[in-house]
Amino acid sequence: MKLIVRTGLAAAVVLGAAAAAVVPASAAVVTDDPRPVAGAHAVVPNPKTIKAAAYNQARSTLADAGSRTAAKSHPIHGKTDVPVSYGTSLLAAARDEFRQADKKLPAKDKKSDMSIAHYNAVHSAAKTMGIDTW
Repeated sequence: MKLIVRTGLAAAVVLGAAAAAVVPASAAVVTDDPRPVAGAHAVVPNPKTIKAAAYNQARSTLADAGSRTAAKSHPIHGKTDVPVSYGTSLLAAARDEFRQADKKLPAKDKKSDMSIAHYNAVHSAAKTMGIDTW
């Protein structure tokens, strides 16, 4: 009986040592920085806050492109920073509004279900605020 227990413990120690040797080797493959993929852009996490001036500029860009939601929103004043949710909400509302307005356009004139001009306006506004995901 003692032989079986000792053999089992020895096998567990050997397997544990092998697993410990394998984990660091596989962990070396993982990197913190995003890897570029052909045809895709790297996703960078959104900032926690955005500058009020950047929000106001993005709001103007979207309003000039025809977003009624952006035109109705009030410019930020009296604050230096605002939560990123202000910007993501503005972008999502404009995106949805543009998609609804452009749904009857032919597919060749659209990008991401909206006109190319609207697509460019939304992405320009997002870039201005430093927002990658909305």
